[in-house]
Amino acid sequence: MVTESGGDVVSALRSANRREDFGGRRAGEYTHWIEEQMSWKETCYVGDWSFLANLVLAGPDALALLEDLSINSFADYSIGQGKHLVQCNADGYVIADGVIVRDDDERFVLHGVPGYWTAFNADRGDYDVSTEFRETFNFQVQGPKSMEVFDRLDEHSLRDVEFMRSGTIEIAGQELRAVRFGMSGEIGFELHGPIENKKAVWEAIREAGADLGIRRLSVKTSAINQLEAGIATRIRDYISAIFDDDLADYRAYLRDHAHRDLITHPIEGSFDADDISGWYRTPIELGWNYSTFDHDFVGREAVEAEAADPDRTLVTLEWNDEDVIDVYASLFDEGATHKYMDMPHQQKRSMVADRVRIDGSDVGVATMRGYSYYFRQMLSLCVIDVEHSEPGTEVTVLWGEGPNPTSPTVEDHVQKEIRGTVAQTPYKEDRRRMDVSSIE
Repeated sequence: MVTESGGDVVSALRSANRREDFGGRRAGEYTHWIEEQMSWKETCYVGDWSFLANLVLAGPDALALLEDLSINSFADYSIGQGKHLVQCNADGYVIADGVIVRDDDERFVLHGVPGYWTAFNADRGDYDVSTEFRETFNFQVQGPKSMEVFDRLDEHSLRDVEFMRSGTIEIAGQELRAVRFGMSGEIGFELHGPIENKKAVWEAIREAGADLGIRRLSVKTSAINQLEAGIATRIRDYISAIFDDDLADYRAYLRDHAHRDLITHPIEGSFDADDISGWYRTPIELGWNYSTFDHDFVGREAVEAEAADPDRTLVTLEWNDEDVIDVYASLFDEGATHKYMDMPHQQKRSMVADRVRIDGSDVGVATMRGYSYYFRQMLSLCVIDVEHSEPGTEVTVLWGEGPNPTSPTVEDHVQKEIRGTVAQTPYKEDRRRMDVSSIE
């Protein structure tokens, strides 16, 4: 595959891997990344995901459009219910994933990249729908003391809201939708409201949780909750499958309409492939086995075939302590060093994909490497061959690119074989579904 300018896609994204981009949405660190990491285990955090696109999809054909594009089943989809929305290309590779909430019979709110893919297809299909991108805020409040924070803010009925359902709460004089899901694996809600109330609501939450130890979640820490929870994300763990020639119009649409760069997916790491599809992932590989195949959708044939007999699956890897320490120790020795490991995870907006091997043969690809202070462990997610996915299986991660004369932006370093062990996913206990009605 080639870019619109005629260059190779893989080479273009390799050369983009030095780009540092915090997106202007969160500080790199607020208090200390260790404090922030401990917040969703001991107290709670408030995090800002307002950078996500917010699309209102409405009309008689809104549900039909969603069914045509999404692997999810929409049978018995109730008003106020949320879903993790996953959309694929014709070959069954993930184009976009995000969150959707049903607002009414014919009205849905989409958060994230699926909003663009849905709006693009709405404009080009024979659907009786309207699409509107709105400026809203999207806050997560997660952790064992999150319900106490909400109790201080309003007399509400959120204790009756089940996982993936929503209610309402009034904060700073503004009634907000509160949807019970999040990325931490802990109890909590996402709060959605109009952008003009963002600052007042944020400050009210911080004030209500100040003496409870609430922490603001920074860029430096936010990916660790997803790593511990085993939740794969775009760019960190997969590249959107948008580089096929037949999606040139969609890439042009993103350039014209997206409020941030959704096309440049920087890549680095020891994994390599001749074609960009090597960095694509299917929903089955990422553990998103949501479809009951009760409707036709783009990519159904490929997804259905893979679901019946999957080749790879998502696991967590524990990286060997001694080998990781040796990476840092090389910084104090003479000569070439090993590739530096940012703490607690890489701060560049890129997909760092490294080869995972057993007895010298490739069996998977490791991504989203990060250090969990809570578990005192370097971890990563890994898409691995099903036959090697049993917890306890020993593997080797090839860390770093090594000398690469074709990519002058990559610094030379000595590659390092790091021992790893397959572990359960999610790595941290999933407490999102616990009964919150009896929490004092």
